[in-house]
This record gives sequence, structure tokens and C-alpha cells, in this order.
Amino acid sequence: MNWYKNCLKPLQIALLTGTLTTTATLSLLGTAWCQSVRAALQDSPKAIVDETWQIVNREYVDPDFNQVDWLNVRQELLDRQYTSPDQAYRAIRAALEQLNDPYTRFLDPNQFKRLTEQTSGELSGVGISLEIHPQTRRLTVIQPYDKSPALKAGILPGDIILAIDGQSTEGMSLQTASQLIRGDVGSKVKLKLTRPGWGPFELEVVRATVEVPSVNHEVKQEGSLRVGYIRLDEFSSHAAEQMERSIKDLEHQNVDGFVLDLRGNPGGLLESSIEIARMWLDSGAIVSTIDRNGNRESVRANRTALTKRPLAVLVDQKSASSSEILTGALQDNHRAKIVGTKTFGKALVQAVHSLSDGSGLAVTVAHYYTPKGTDISKMGITPDVAIELSQRDQRRLVQNARLRATSSDPHYTQAIASLTAQLSPKPLATTFEMRP
Repeated sequence: MNWYKNCLKPLQIALLTGTLTTTATLSLLGTAWCQSVRAALQDSPKAIVDETWQIVNREYVDPDFNQVDWLNVRQELLDRQYTSPDQAYRAIRAALEQLNDPYTRFLDPNQFKRLTEQTSGELSGVGISLEIHPQTRRLTVIQPYDKSPALKAGILPGDIILAIDGQSTEGMSLQTASQLIRGDVGSKVKLKLTRPGWGPFELEVVRATVEVPSVNHEVKQEGSLRVGYIRLDEFSSHAAEQMERSIKDLEHQNVDGFVLDLRGNPGGLLESSIEIARMWLDSGAIVSTIDRNGNRESVRANRTALTKRPLAVLVDQKSASSSEILTGALQDNHRAKIVGTKTFGKALVQAVHSLSDGSGLAVTVAHYYTPKGTDISKMGITPDVAIELSQRDQRRLVQNARLRATSSDPHYTQAIASLTAQLSPKPLATTFEMRP
């Protein structure tokens, strides 16, 4: 088998930043084929094609590849000539489509950069959250992030951004505005603003790496009830530490119970969901995963809960993936009342790989189950208290975020009712003495 070892070495060099694992399919091929592969991989776009194939071949959750002859796919991919990276990217995407798995996907360098920023919980910019104000339709600052360049520059909540580097924001979308404000660390962006009682003024802000808040919290007084409201937007790498700070701060403020809002949360990092589940659960299972070889791995709470106060969790049809792991753990362990609409139903785990040209690959590597062994794939989690919002209510809450977690939010009001019921004194059992 010396030919095999000699063949493997140049492949390892060509795929230096990827991970190449020897596979049984390679050991069945001859020396001539090995030499042709070596020649093919001297072409950079073709190297990315094979790098992608190798990862899927090694890790994909279905070892039958949806009844696709995956070895033949490789041969077809390497037989082609690619004149540009984009041409190779299109070939990769077409090959992955055969798996019929929307979560196993190729990401070009720009897409991969956006994904890594999202999961890292950091970005390069000035550190502000923005909205198109529902009444004025102007680009408006919701808040500057803590310790951000925007906060240091004196930008305040409610400030209206009139122009970005001389470009008017009138009619501009949030996405376009965010792209213009972001940029390389150390570069500058000029913002033209106004605020009540002020005329237009300009600020030049130096961009920096900013931690994006995934968790926001506040105390809400609902009648006699002090509620710790926590909104978790995504499970980024900073979400767990932000959640820990939020729970501890609200505990310090002596809240009576908690409402955890996971509506619209698309998920994120598996480890983040496990860490956060352990902040609410003192004992019990959290999640189990099964890989392509049938290996099961179970994760449990480890007596690190930060509170035992009553909890209600808000979910909707956009609560997915890591949101469902956390929701399933809290529901199956009877730790929280789940309120809202049925969740998305994504029970698959992806591993994300950086490829050697700056592109990336997300590949499904495992299937997960709730503590009771429930497979929620395409089914979602049914809340304990199911409330379907009318289209009018959904539209109002989307268009005006200020209505969330208020009396105008049916999910939230039901969560408060659930907490009130959990905190109500239980009637004392009455005993009777039987006399002869």
C-alpha cells in the first residue's frame, strides 16, 4: 500500500487548511487515478471542489447520501474544468442539492464572512441597533451598544441618521444602511444626524470590533408581579455570558418570575443552547444527538442553575434549531410553561468548516432529540399554551417592535397569566377528624 501513502501526501498539501481524512473509497482506486487527481488538484478552484467533497464524504449524517453515488459525484466534479471560482461554486452547489438537505450548503467567501460574524456575536462597525421608525419612516437609532464607538461618540437612542458618508438615508433599507455603516476596524464613517431640539450635525466615528448584544433584559411591573423579561435573539458565542449577566441582574432586582422570549430566534451554536439550558435547569437531560454511525451522545444539566423562580417561554414558528433544543429541554423537564405557536421543526445539527479560499461549508452531521426522545423534525414543538395570532396581530408586532412584551402582545399577556397561576398560593388541603 506504499502507493496509497505516496498519493495521500500531495493531497494533504493541496488541502492544507482543510481536514483530509483517508477514506475506504480512496483505497479502492489505482495509481493512475491518483496521479490524475493530483494533477486536477493543482487547479485552485478544483481544489475547493474536492475539499468540499471530502468533508461531506466524511461527516454527512446519512452514509447513503440520499441514495446518491457520492463517489461518482466526485469523479464527475473532477473531470470538469473550472475557469473561475464562481464556476466551481456553482458545481459544488449543484452537487449538494442532490442530497436534498437545505441545511448542507456551500457559502461563498462573503456569505461565510457574514455567517461567522453572526455566530461570533461580533462585527466591525460603530455598534448601534437601528430601525425604520414606524411613524416617521426615518432611519432611527434604537440604542448604541455598550462600550461601542457610537456610545463614545455621543450617539443617543432616538437619533435620526440623515446621511451615511454623504449618502442620504431617505428611503434606504435597514440592510443597506447596516452595510454602509460597517467596515474595516480603524476606518472612519461620517454620520449626519439630528435629534429633537437640534439641527443637523455630523459625527465622524472610528469603526471597531463590537460585541453585538444577543440578550436584552428588563424588569416589567405587571400589577403586583415583578417580571424579569429576557429576549434572546440568537445563540451566538457571547449569548451564554450575556444570559448569565441578565439572569443575575434580574435576580438581584428580586423579580418574582421570568419570561424568556425566543420568538423569531433562528438558532445558532449548539454549545450556547446547552450552556443556557444549564442556567435554568439544575438536573435532567437537555438533548441527545445521533451521528451517521448511530453513536448517541446525551447532554445533561450539571447543577449550575442560576434561578429556580417560575419561568414562561415564548415561541413562534420562527423559533428554530437551538431555540428548540432549549425549549424542548425546559418543557420535557417541566421547568417552564411554553406559550405561543408551534416552533419551526429543525432537528438537525450542522458543523461549519472554513475552506482554503475563504469560502465555507455547513454540513449536517447529526440528528437531535428532546430529553423524552421526541423527534421534532418538520413537526416542531407544540406549546403548553398554544395561541395562534391573527395576521393583523402578527403584522402589528413585526412593524412595531415597541409593542412586544406589552398588553398589546397576546403571547406575552398569556405568559404573565401563566406566571401568576404558578405563583398563586396553593389551597391548603382540609382534613376532617372522624368521630364515632
